[in-house]
Amino acid sequence: MNNLADIYNFLDLSDSTNTQQQLATSGQPTIEQFPEIKAACYQVVINLALLDSSNAVPTERSILENLNLTYIHIPVLWEKPTVANFDLFRQTMQQYSDRSIYVHCAANKRVSAFVYLYRRIYQNMSAAKALADLEKIWTPHPIWQKFIDKILIDRNNGVEPHY
Repeated sequence: MNNLADIYNFLDLSDSTNTQQQLATSGQPTIEQFPEIKAACYQVVINLALLDSSNAVPTERSILENLNLTYIHIPVLWEKPTVANFDLFRQTMQQYSDRSIYVHCAANKRVSAFVYLYRRIYQNMSAAKALADLEKIWTPHPIWQKFIDKILIDRNNGVEPHY
């Protein structure tokens, strides 16, 4: 039996109308929880945490690749998320849009902000629905709220990412 709900700050964001693709987010899974992610039919794992996070699993890439899962690491500095980070995340989400995706970081805060933005901008989800899911995890503090606002304002003004 899969106990994904036991993973720190686990949140299933799957669209019930699309049974082919699942989306879930969480904080850092443990070594023992990676096979549960595989058993739940996720195919791609995206990690936004730094490899030196206090609860990071240094062997995560090899564990997931041995489980035949695609592993993507996009390290996002907690104190300084960037437009480039978000754009790489967007590209990755779009590249694997036909697969079930599991996204995590250390505590699901970076992830929840990135997924919120992705769902608003690229999946045309209502602000209320996307915000409700974001707030199940946290209310972004000023650095992250400023980042979220910048991305939304830029996109609303037709500004594409620049590095």
